[in-house]
Amino acid sequence: MTGTLYAVVGPSGAGKDTLMAAAHAARPDLAVVRRVITRPESAGGEGFEGVTEAEFALRLAAGQFALHWRAHGLNYAIPEAELAGMAKGPLLFNGSRAALPAAAARFPDLTVIRVTAPSAVLIERLLARGRETREDIEARVQRASYEVPAGLRVVDVRNDGPLADGVARFLAALQPVSA
Repeated sequence: MTGTLYAVVGPSGAGKDTLMAAAHAARPDLAVVRRVITRPESAGGEGFEGVTEAEFALRLAAGQFALHWRAHGLNYAIPEAELAGMAKGPLLFNGSRAALPAAAARFPDLTVIRVTAPSAVLIERLLARGRETREDIEARVQRASYEVPAGLRVVDVRNDGPLADGVARFLAALQPVSA
């Protein structure tokens, strides 16, 4: 599986980062990309490199990002340097459905793992984060789309119960597709 790149996508609260971290703990050969985000690291969440808008723009102009996108008022990027992990084995990144066409153009063997959960589960998880009001969260979940661009290899992973079940489904999604 050396060189396999997986884009992990899904609505906020679906558990993408939790599943990736647990999968990495179970399978140390899986590398997880550390994204660059224009938000302070003190905001919490997954491990990421927080930068200012100005720093992001400079690094983008310098060609330091393999992939970048904007979502929820923030800029996100996958640093070129993080792709070195592909030489060692499978590489996972928390992506955006909006960035998938560019990712697929650059990485033709890209596999998309779409993590899903029912709206009620998403709302409860987002409330537990304490970053938004219930009204904002409900509006966000209403807007959430589970669609990905046509033509991509997609594996669905439901993450709506015990973590162990979600991790087992996630690890199964990393298995090669049989012919």
